[in-house]
Amino acid sequence: MALILLIAAWSVGATRLWHTDVPGSLNVSGLDVTRWFTARQLEQARSYWRFVEVDWALGTLATLVALAILAWRAPRIARGIGLGPIGSGVIVGMLTLVTLWFVALPFSFAQQWWDARHGLAPHDYLAWLAAPWASLSFEAGYALVVIVFVMWLARRLGRGWWLVGAPVFVGLAVLFAFLQGFVAVSGTTAAKPALRARIVRLEQAEGVAVPVRVQKVSGWTKEANAFTSGIGPSTRVVVWDTLLDGRFSRGEVNVVVAHELGHVARKHIWKGLAWVALLAFPAAFLIAEATRSRGGLGRPGAIPLAFLVLTVASLLALPIENAVSRRYEAEADWAALQATRDPASPASLFRSFARTSLEEPSPPTWDYWLLENHPTLAQRIA
Repeated sequence: MALILLIAAWSVGATRLWHTDVPGSLNVSGLDVTRWFTARQLEQARSYWRFVEVDWALGTLATLVALAILAWRAPRIARGIGLGPIGSGVIVGMLTLVTLWFVALPFSFAQQWWDARHGLAPHDYLAWLAAPWASLSFEAGYALVVIVFVMWLARRLGRGWWLVGAPVFVGLAVLFAFLQGFVAVSGTTAAKPALRARIVRLEQAEGVAVPVRVQKVSGWTKEANAFTSGIGPSTRVVVWDTLLDGRFSRGEVNVVVAHELGHVARKHIWKGLAWVALLAFPAAFLIAEATRSRGGLGRPGAIPLAFLVLTVASLLALPIENAVSRRYEAEADWAALQATRDPASPASLFRSFARTSLEEPSPPTWDYWLLENHPTLAQRIA
């Protein structure tokens, strides 16, 4: 009975989080892409994405193999460290994170080289390598804190650690999201007065007011983007300087900013954290059960196995995760359309993404489910 009640509560929560305010009567399928994109654009995008898809598949396979090897060797490695269970666990955790970074590096480099070859990035690989270090260091530190806490719980509570650990994971995720808002704006600058005046009008239309910052990324990419980060007082919207380099009209820039403000107004990061809360208990239970064969997560040798299980589970959940993300992105598009009242600008913006980012207007079905966390360009135009 308890299990039935939990499943019912989970289903109600998931249903409510799935809901958006995009009218259900809108038909965003069946758009003829040849009306909006030339045959050359379609072929260029398909050619570009074939390499990206293969690179992603090989990188994912390499990650799984590396984790499997680490999971096999970790008990012997941990015994030789001699710093006690938690101290050895920190070393094994650091070894796992560093190994994953080095395994992913060749595939990330290949992606950067491919982008540069297609005019989407400069051939400045040092700038590309240095760009994400602030965020990576923060994420690595967060992961080590989680490892220490979980090992301590597992050693104190035994098999039932996940019952206490799951809600604490949610609390740590909320803290991470809050701090990420400040980390994301490191090295950014304030929007110029002309852009700021347009932002104020969009904020009034959407009923929100958040700092909008500009991040210089042109040293390592030519693609245009913007994102929302943080929760509560740490909420920030960050616009890449490549969006402001003259390739996009004022109306198109307004659409991008309004889209990000739409994420804030619809509380999409908070909803993402609510999904974390829904998934925390089954994920923690799965890890607890999978690591029992290694003596539980209180033993340092079980940490790479926990990473492997979590990675496999994340891959299996990708279609659901992407489906949720696409709904929220569609809702942000709808919010931007309502705020700007300018349907021509988003249509031209999405058409330009096929040129400036080589996005594929209508990707293959498997690509759509596994790799696309935004609606397709065809859906967004529709």
